[in-house]
Amino acid sequence: MEEIVLSSFTHFNEQGRAKMVDITHKEDTVRVAVAQTSVTVSREIYEKMTSNAIEKGDVLAVAQVAGVMAAKKTADLIPMCHPLMLKGVDIAFAWENDGEAHKLVITATVKTKGSTGVEMEALTAASVCALTVYDMCKALDKGMVIGPTYLVEKTGGKSGHYRRKTD
Repeated sequence: MEEIVLSSFTHFNEQGRAKMVDITHKEDTVRVAVAQTSVTVSREIYEKMTSNAIEKGDVLAVAQVAGVMAAKKTADLIPMCHPLMLKGVDIAFAWENDGEAHKLVITATVKTKGSTGVEMEALTAASVCALTVYDMCKALDKGMVIGPTYLVEKTGGKSGHYRRKTD
């Protein structure tokens, strides 16, 4: 079995304890991250959501606001994330219907200009958005499925451009 050297991980100090990475030496650049997740719902939920007939209100409007708020609070949720001044957060929705399967695809795009990336903010925004959809619709069906959740793309910074390979 291969030995793991803790010093190769940036979130551990010399004693092997967690630390927030020092980014003071990193250059400010425009950074963008796009994350995606989905919520698979029943036909009933799909029909009620698309006709704005969910009792709790406009599911997508509430989920969108929750996603934006989550992006802004990521550093409060993920211990080693740096608090960032976000410059933009956008949440987009699209439906994919395949017979009886109705999938709400959620795409979160987060932007900043700074010395660290916004991948975690985009992933958090997408995740909380999906959880909000679940919360608002769970009275109709608790069998909704969330995910997968993943980073689609990120730009900016020393590591450059990343784009997820699609099958």
